[in-house]
Amino acid sequence: MIELFFAVAFSAVPLTLYVPPIRSLNIFVETVEQLLRCCAVYTLTAYPRVRHAFSRLFNSAFRRLR
Repeated sequence: MIELFFAVAFSAVPLTLYVPPIRSLNIFVETVEQLLRCCAVYTLTAYPRVRHAFSRLFNSAFRRLR
């Protein structure tokens, strides 16, 4: 039974090399969250401006067609 335990334990050790440590994963997750927060602020402020600009362009184009 102990041989089976050691066989399973030593076969699983190389798999731990592919899993990053928790502290590295936390830094990555924190960076992604910060990036999403910055993008969300920019998107929320830019979206109404872009929508307004497109509506003005389409309105002027439709007026010319009439």
